[in-house]
Amino acid sequence: MTEKVAIVTGGTSGIGLCTAIALHEKGCKVYTFSRREFNDPRFTHIRVDVTDADAAETAVRQVAEAEGKLDIIVNCAGFGISGAIEFTPIEDAKKQMDVNFFGMVNVNKPALTIMRKQGYGRIVNTSSMAAVFAIPFQAYYSASKAAINSYTCALLNEVKPYGITVCAVQPGDIKTGFTAARKKIEGGDEEYGGRINRSVAKMEKDEQNGLDPQKAGDFIAKTALKDRVKPLYTIDFISGAECLLDRILPKGLAYKIVGSMYNG
Repeated sequence: MTEKVAIVTGGTSGIGLCTAIALHEKGCKVYTFSRREFNDPRFTHIRVDVTDADAAETAVRQVAEAEGKLDIIVNCAGFGISGAIEFTPIEDAKKQMDVNFFGMVNVNKPALTIMRKQGYGRIVNTSSMAAVFAIPFQAYYSASKAAINSYTCALLNEVKPYGITVCAVQPGDIKTGFTAARKKIEGGDEEYGGRINRSVAKMEKDEQNGLDPQKAGDFIAKTALKDRVKPLYTIDFISGAECLLDRILPKGLAYKIVGSMYNG
């Protein structure tokens, strides 16, 4: 079996790094993409900002030209913002979508051309359980992840005839540096009766008590290497149970439960 060539965006920290490690351990040649410098002998790192469409295309084509093929794309690049919709500057909302959603689009677009011509390929997009249950005071993050799910489900049918398979993985709470890196939109907490800060504190507590990121990385790597994939995956039992509840509960009841958990 020939060595598979994989690109992992956001591959220098958090779930992305854990996924890159897992793919390497499974015998893949792994290229990591991120905006920062990174040196690890297990990977070939390319410094690239995925929100720059031209730079992302150049980096993807650089990998394919160097290796003569491109087997796997795993999109993990992303960050979070929190705050009330009313008080979130539009520029911050757009940046959230630009990184989490369009950053993925910018990498996948040139990869699709390469994979279609070679007749095969696997794309794994990292979504979130926040795509299933939109979280109060984390609306734009939830929206960016919901967009990933819709994009994934549309794309998989577009490219199925060309041997390209696509899926999204929806992690729940994971203990990573994502929590500390979250951009908290200042303002509005007094007007909202302290509910913003209480809600964000609850989210952060859940995240820091969450799943070991290497378990998430191992799951994503295993999914990337499956012979066949389904459109959407959850990582742990709790997330799977939550998705089941989303399907069977009336939406009004489901969001009443979400509100009781995160509405401060």
